[in-house]
Amino acid sequence: MSSLHVLSASGDTGHIGRIHGKAFSEEIRFYADDRIELSREGTKLSSSEVIQIAEQMLPAHEAYDADLYTEMVTMASAAGISPAEAVIVGGYTDFIDTVRALADGTAVEDTCTAVITPDALSGGAGFLAQTWDMHASATPHVFMFRIEPTAGPGALVFTTHGTLGQIGMNEAGIAIGINNLTMDDGRLGVTWPFVVRKALKQTTFDDAVACVMDANLAGGHNFLIFDRQGMGVTIEATSTTISIERLSSNPVIHTNHCIAALTQAEEADRPENLTESSKARLKHAKEWMTLGEPHTSDSLMLMLRDERSICRRPDPVFSYESSGAVIMRPATGDLWACWGIPVENDFEHFSVDGASR
Repeated sequence: MSSLHVLSASGDTGHIGRIHGKAFSEEIRFYADDRIELSREGTKLSSSEVIQIAEQMLPAHEAYDADLYTEMVTMASAAGISPAEAVIVGGYTDFIDTVRALADGTAVEDTCTAVITPDALSGGAGFLAQTWDMHASATPHVFMFRIEPTAGPGALVFTTHGTLGQIGMNEAGIAIGINNLTMDDGRLGVTWPFVVRKALKQTTFDDAVACVMDANLAGGHNFLIFDRQGMGVTIEATSTTISIERLSSNPVIHTNHCIAALTQAEEADRPENLTESSKARLKHAKEWMTLGEPHTSDSLMLMLRDERSICRRPDPVFSYESSGAVIMRPATGDLWACWGIPVENDFEHFSVDGASR
């Protein structure tokens, strides 16, 4: 069994690079090189030409959130990478949508199974739970990050080296998760970790939702937002289209194919077995959500460990695996996370109030 590496930081910018020194910087450099190489798949681009695309995306990131842009640039400087390389290492799954649109890239990612359970079906306090699936080379880079800013709510963030944030929950009771979508309408825009972190800076549900709705996105993601009052949404958002579904009396469940007709029209072709994987994970997650109530952290751990499809091991063609998983309960401030394939590893408990056990 492996444990999550937990890092803590205070202040507003440069958390990662300032605190963790040479070893952490080397991890970011290694991970960035890997993501740059993967981004070239199917193109005639050199590594430097891939980076040039990311350089053109920097203004969109600065315009979206100048403070997060400063944090990213500071982290990049400390790690010895360029700001453009930081866009790639952090926003890889959106960045490859942009490369697909601009340079006929063929890289794909087929990642994550996510659910929101309503309060009424979860003992009065619902959950947002998901696997984080990725190319298996990402798994060594997963860690938990506790953010303690000088202003605004603190947060717990599940992330990877060089990435501002991937999944998280803040002290105001805002939780956010994601599913990747593979889209044809990528452009020079903002990558999804900026959206996640900006949402975690908010103190109201509507403001967190607006962070998604107002973003000039580079690629496609489904964003799930859930708060301590039991309000929830799932938002299929691409660079040109957006579809929102609000949580009702039934759980919200999403994997890696578009559900809304509007976003389906912009969805890129994917290998058949990846499409079937997404459909199977959706089916099996729905089965878990109808097994019985109330839903609990323990029952959700069982769902995330379901090896029929949800808990994934590397396949011989695409090398995807469940690199970790997260369960968040905004009403109580509790978060459970595991590093690596959930069926092989323990979930650890954290609390946004600063205590962990």
